[in-house]
Amino acid sequence: MTMQEITASELAALGSTAVVLDVREDGEYAEAHLAGSTHIPMSEFVNRLAEVPREDTLYVLCHAGGRSAQVTAYLEQQGFDAINVAGGISAWQAEGHPVETGAALV
Repeated sequence: MTMQEITASELAALGSTAVVLDVREDGEYAEAHLAGSTHIPMSEFVNRLAEVPREDTLYVLCHAGGRSAQVTAYLEQQGFDAINVAGGISAWQAEGHPVETGAALV
């Protein structure tokens, strides 16, 4: 099975209906993240899998697409509907899409 991918522009077109899962570490997330995204750092991911919504398609995001590809593959193995965001937040920002700053809410 080939991993599904979406571009930053395609993700932006989905608007606020997209369930974005950001797997970057805390400091990276605080620097810039998508409004409404769910933040679970890759280093904590396996231990926090129960927090990931099963009923939604998940759009997995990291800095440039490498970590999110790994998490997307893992989620697919666990039966989730997950799509990697190619280029990550770097591509998102390069295209001029808005970001928020600040720490994740716990």
